[in-house]
Amino acid sequence: MKLKLFIAAIISTSMSLHAEPAQASANFTFEDLKAMAKASAEKPYTPTAVPAPELIDKITYDEHWKIRFKEGETLYPNGKKAPLQLFYPGRYFPEPVSIYIRDDKNNVKELPFSNALFDMPDDSPAHDLPQGFGFAGFRIMRPDIKPDWISFLGASYFRTDGPQGQYGLSARGIAINTGMSEPEEFPRFSAFWIGPAEKKGESVSVWALLEGPSITGAYRFGLSKDNKEAKGHITSVSANLYMRADVERLGIAPLTSMYWYSEKDKTEAKDWRPEIHDSDGLAIHTGSGQYIWRPLNNPQSVSTNSFIDENPKGFGLIQRDRDFNNYQDDGVFYNKRSSAWIKPQGDWGKGAVQLVEIPTKDETFDNIVAYWVPEKEARKGDEFTFSYDIEWRPLDPKSKTLASVVNTRQGQGGIPGQPIPEGVNKMVIDFEGPVFKGLDRESGIKPIVEASNGEILEPIGAYPIVGTNQWRLAFDYKQSNNNPVHIRAYLVDKNDEAITETWVSDAKVTIE
Repeated sequence: MKLKLFIAAIISTSMSLHAEPAQASANFTFEDLKAMAKASAEKPYTPTAVPAPELIDKITYDEHWKIRFKEGETLYPNGKKAPLQLFYPGRYFPEPVSIYIRDDKNNVKELPFSNALFDMPDDSPAHDLPQGFGFAGFRIMRPDIKPDWISFLGASYFRTDGPQGQYGLSARGIAINTGMSEPEEFPRFSAFWIGPAEKKGESVSVWALLEGPSITGAYRFGLSKDNKEAKGHITSVSANLYMRADVERLGIAPLTSMYWYSEKDKTEAKDWRPEIHDSDGLAIHTGSGQYIWRPLNNPQSVSTNSFIDENPKGFGLIQRDRDFNNYQDDGVFYNKRSSAWIKPQGDWGKGAVQLVEIPTKDETFDNIVAYWVPEKEARKGDEFTFSYDIEWRPLDPKSKTLASVVNTRQGQGGIPGQPIPEGVNKMVIDFEGPVFKGLDRESGIKPIVEASNGEILEPIGAYPIVGTNQWRLAFDYKQSNNNPVHIRAYLVDKNDEAITETWVSDAKVTIE
């Protein structure tokens, strides 16, 4: 199991406010949790020290995963369909989390932490941890208590194993100042209330208290497994946010993933595998109905792209390439990694989908983040409410009328057999969809390719790929300076109507 970016995030924020959640009581409602979060935001931030930090530091990554929750201690907050198990704390998950069980009458009871709930090796340093420390998080198991399908562990991170049972990218509660020059803030879920499903189709519901130096929040999660429409799991989220301080960049519904290299830029890495990534692109369905595909990059420096929109219909980090042969990894199975699609509920107003890409030299850490930034500034005392579903899907929802991008490749520019032009690269984009049925080179299909900070060179080719239902768009480009070329491309029919989604990219000339 690979280390994720959130591990580094947790290390950098080893202290956080830990408000006192309600003790065992009757009729603790979600409104009470909202009031708790709001009241906390009106008080100065007070970090809580990690108990026994020297001991907890000895529970390394490897030591941590040797500690297992005892199957006989499994809890059932919503009957046999939602078995609950808890995570032990460790070096990368040092801050204690309070866990409460909530019944259908909103009676709540805190679960006391004890080493007796866990199996661990005889020589584990965890034996010396004091009683009453606190859990690190939790996971929901399948009914037979075999594999888990969703887990909450570290800061405000959570993830599912998706439709093919393989963990990959993560979601988190909030993103604060991601990709900026100042240090990013990582608020954390400090307490969870886990109970029966509140809506039809859910396996279990979870309430969570979010706490951080600049923000607090009351979250409601509806956890659904194996949804037929999404062909995967659904996490329904309602986030009630309260600003403790001004925040320059507030990221709503953030997704975190890993992209090292793919068929597009495989020359950037020396690994033997053809591709390594949890996601290969950002997909957006805009409020105006446009479909956008932005292939991911592994940049040389931190890169931030904003896609201005109003009331977006959806966005997500997607793993479109599902072919094992393109990865050849029979250990972590990148071809099975889930995609995650954010589906807003209600109108989100004006703002932007923002994509942050961070350089990486291996697959160990997440380096991709995508989220929604509201146009309204986040200032001390402000309140925000956002509701959305996270659909953990094989692919993003497709347009019924537009072809989708299936491949992006970059290589040396020019024409084979002729002198190689200096400072020129070629981009090749393959589209696929039923809209191409019956079309050929005489059907009047035209490419639209636009660029800023660079130049698109003639000729631009758009033609069907023999033996497939795909069309290929190919063009050469060059940069105006050291900054990437911003390119936008799609195909139109003879009536100048778009027949493909819009491909956009920040491209650099990397192959000379």
